[in-house]
Amino acid sequence: MARRPGLRRVAVDVRPLRHPDFRRLFIGQGVSFVGYQLTAVAVPVQMYAVTRSSFWVGLIGLAALVPLVVFGLYGGSVSDAVDRRLLYIASSCLVWSVTGLLLLQALLSSGNRWVLLALVAVQSVGFALSSPVRGAIVPRLLDPELVPAGNTLNFTMSSLGAVAGPLIAGVVIANFDIAWAYGIDASLFTVGLYAALRLPSLPPLGEIVRPGLRSVLAGLSFIASRPVLLLSFAIDIVAMVLAMPRALFPEAAAAKFGGGGAVGWLFASIAIGSFLGGVSSGWIGRVRRQGLALVLAVVAWGAAVALSGLAGSLWLAVVLLALSGAADLVSGVYRQTILQTYAPDEMRGRMQGVFIVVVAGGPRLGDLRAGATAGAFGLTASWVGGGVACIVVALALAAAVPTLVRYRVDRVAD
Repeated sequence: MARRPGLRRVAVDVRPLRHPDFRRLFIGQGVSFVGYQLTAVAVPVQMYAVTRSSFWVGLIGLAALVPLVVFGLYGGSVSDAVDRRLLYIASSCLVWSVTGLLLLQALLSSGNRWVLLALVAVQSVGFALSSPVRGAIVPRLLDPELVPAGNTLNFTMSSLGAVAGPLIAGVVIANFDIAWAYGIDASLFTVGLYAALRLPSLPPLGEIVRPGLRSVLAGLSFIASRPVLLLSFAIDIVAMVLAMPRALFPEAAAAKFGGGGAVGWLFASIAIGSFLGGVSSGWIGRVRRQGLALVLAVVAWGAAVALSGLAGSLWLAVVLLALSGAADLVSGVYRQTILQTYAPDEMRGRMQGVFIVVVAGGPRLGDLRAGATAGAFGLTASWVGGGVACIVVALALAAAVPTLVRYRVDRVAD
């Protein structure tokens, strides 16, 4: 039965799921991402159990970040020069193999901190190679007017996985051996691998540039010469570095909200908002002025984060952080859509490589900013000040380079 017109304008646009290849990719990515989140929780838990040191737990992020930056850029270059289906399959197999090795070391109870760091680094290589090609595949599977809806579906599924995965991991780790978390991840990943195997051949279009430093620099030069793309990256870095409050959640839970399960709600709140924003996102594909919508979404993110830092109750903070998550989903969809449709196909892999580096690196730098400013000026100043600074800088960038605000698309979803 067709959806009623009013509901259709609000509910998430599911028309991309009518395309079999996209539907398989969507389901495969969604299921495997839940498993990935189990491993993302299990590795820090195991590292802390082995070392009893938060310093070693922190090194996990560094071990993942360096390969992500290097191979994210290189992976985007490679994906513009080879069949994207084959690269996606190869990189997915690498990630799957590392999950198997994590399971093996847990079963053997090796408990070696260096082994864990090495496996995380190799896993990050696979993730850095697969992520750009995965993003570059979407415009090849969908018509241009359906790309925003396709991105919204992917972001929504990722948000759901970011809520469900850690919750499942907590139950599994608390009641079973940690190897179960790795085993579940390996099992769920087979769904994503099957989806990759079923993709059609996706050879490069347009001019083929040999992968390497010259290709990467050409991609960066392309971004630098397109103010719309450059500012879309800059405004995302502003949002994540200045306003990401994640590193403040443990202190806020203990100092403001009575400890206990408060920290879990704080960590889940942004993803909950992203998911709810996704399922009510039917309007996103009908917006023509996508650049202006991106800027407004970043401003809304900063405002919601700042207000959540002033909240006196846990539930008010969770609601406000959920609103920030919904705004983050909107900004992420438009940023990804502009990137995918503005750049020609022969550049999309490299654009996605830069996108992954920014998306993954920005929050980690935001954690550093939040922790450092909280140590110097206090919890509330760091939290609220970051949100306010995000608003001010985002509006200043938009005013200084109005090209992004003026950016609009000719075709939108009906």
